[in-house]
Amino acid sequence: MSRSAFSFFPLALLLVALPVAAQMPRIELTAGFYRIEAEVAANDPNRMQGLMHRRSMPANQGMLFVFAQPERHCMWMRNTLLPLSVAFLDEEGRILNIENMQPQTEDNHCAAKAARFALEMNLGWFASKGIKPGSRIGGLEKSPAPQ
Repeated sequence: MSRSAFSFFPLALLLVALPVAAQMPRIELTAGFYRIEAEVAANDPNRMQGLMHRRSMPANQGMLFVFAQPERHCMWMRNTLLPLSVAFLDEEGRILNIENMQPQTEDNHCAAKAARFALEMNLGWFASKGIKPGSRIGGLEKSPAPQ
């Protein structure tokens, strides 16, 4: 065997031994006539990771954060490279408020009232579709239970 083959084996073993990042489940949501493909962050590790370190997100995709209890949850943008808009939703999926968030900031963006969900989309997505507080996001019943 050549030397390069011997140096490849330790690297291959290291790659096999590394834990594979679990993919978050995906669900389809609706906002009026618009379809959203959302990754679901329903446990603490996924909620903490969120959309950190991503460089892009397709136009009608987002991330749904599912919280165990309705509270005035807040979001921030530490290590998040994408500008985002977040809609805070009550238990029925009604939008309470929408906040615009700039990349790599630690400003708190909070729900106006007790929220059960938060839906992050690319910056301006909600405004460009005419989706405002009081609008309803459909499909939340398909989301995994929070952990």
